[in-house]
Parts: sequence; structure tokens; C-alpha cells
Amino acid sequence: MDKRLEAFKRLLDIMDELRAGCPWDKEQTLESLRHLTIEETYELSEAILNNDLEEIKEEVGDIMLHLVFYAKIGSEKGAFNITDVLNKICEKLIYRHPHIYGDVKVLNAKEVKENWENLKLKEGKKSVLEGVPKSIPPLVKAFRIQEKVRGVGFDWERPEQVWEKVEEEIEEMKSEINKGNLKKTEEEFGDLIFALVNYGRFIGVNADDALEKTNLKFIKRFKYLENEADKIGKHLKDMNLAEMDVFWEEAKKFD
Repeated sequence: MDKRLEAFKRLLDIMDELRAGCPWDKEQTLESLRHLTIEETYELSEAILNNDLEEIKEEVGDIMLHLVFYAKIGSEKGAFNITDVLNKICEKLIYRHPHIYGDVKVLNAKEVKENWENLKLKEGKKSVLEGVPKSIPPLVKAFRIQEKVRGVGFDWERPEQVWEKVEEEIEEMKSEINKGNLKKTEEEFGDLIFALVNYGRFIGVNADDALEKTNLKFIKRFKYLENEADKIGKHLKDMNLAEMDVFWEEAKKFD
């Protein structure tokens, strides 16, 4: 047997055994697993940003377990099983890649995405935005919305145009700040973030990834600041900004 199939069968067999014999696994439902799956997905995301291949391998395995778990529960409900799940995704991939499994010709990845969105509309979806989950984080959602509408040609042509939009949104936000209109300021702030996400997309930067890397960088620098302050017997609340900035600048050397 192919080693890949053998390993997958082993996971399926273990899942059957756990569902039958483990008190915790017996109690799990689709709903109880949901938040755990979200947590595992974020752990995989963190491992990817850290470029920790060993951790990525482990987290992919954890998510694979969850997928098998959902299929197991689905089979118990008589709704679907792992075979149905795998066949469904195989059929979808074949249908949506006519340039591989049919006679459609494409020049680049952009045309592949455009074909993908057009095929989804032919499947009965009323809007290209139906495929954007409501519950995903806002930065990710903004990026996906922009990617989706790009697939049907609703997009800027050049990065310079998008940057002009960013500058326009900055000026509009400044105007509302000067007026003291908090509600409109919030609206313009959102427009500015959306425009920045769009600009990032045009220059090949994923805004969510970029922001998370900045978060991690800030955390690392701030922990260095805390540690160095502790070494000299000081608490941050007793230090002024200039004193803290000395350690902050030192921390940058370790980025």
C-alpha cells in the first residue's frame, strides 16, 4: 500500500477507536469541536509566520485530526463520511481547473482566479462575495473581498491608483477628526484601512500577515525592554519614556 494511504488509514482507524473507547472523544460534537479547530488554525498560522517547519508539521496534523473527526461525526449522523468529503473536494477541484482537466487555456494565475470565480457563479451562487465567511477576522475579510471582486474584473489597474485612494482616505479622515465627528471619523478610519489592505494586495503584501508580524516584533522588543529594566532593578512604571527608549533601540538590534 502507498505509504500516504497507509498513514491516512491509520489515522482513520485511530479515530474509530477513540470515538468508541475514549470518554472525551465520545462526547465531542460538531459544535464542541468548532472553537478548538479555530484555535488550531491560529496555532498553524503562528507557526507559519515563525517559519517553524517542525511546528507547522505538527499543527497540520492537529487540523487533519479535526477534519477526520468532523467526517466521523458526519458518518454517525448518516449525513456524510470521509469518502464523501474527499470525493466532493476532488470533483470540485477538477471542475474548477478546466485548464488542467479540460481544454481551457490560461496565461497566468490571474486568469485562473478569474475562471474560478466565474465557475462559482455558474454553480448557482448569486454573488461572488457569498464565498466570504462572515465570521473571519476583518483584515482577512477585506483582503478576501478584494480578491473576490478582482476575479470578475472589479479592480484598479495600477498600484499608483490605489495609493491615491489611500491618500484621499487620509485627508477625509483628517477632515472628520477636525470636525470632532467621532462616528464619521470611525467610518473614514475603516475606509482608510480597507484602502491600505487593497494597496498591500497590489504590492504583494498581505495586510493580516504584515500586522501580525509587527505584533510579534513589538512583543519581542517589549519583553526585551522588561527584562533589561528588571536587570537594573527598575519597574517600567517608574521609568520615563527616554529611559525606556534606550532599551527599545537596543531591542531593534535583535530583530
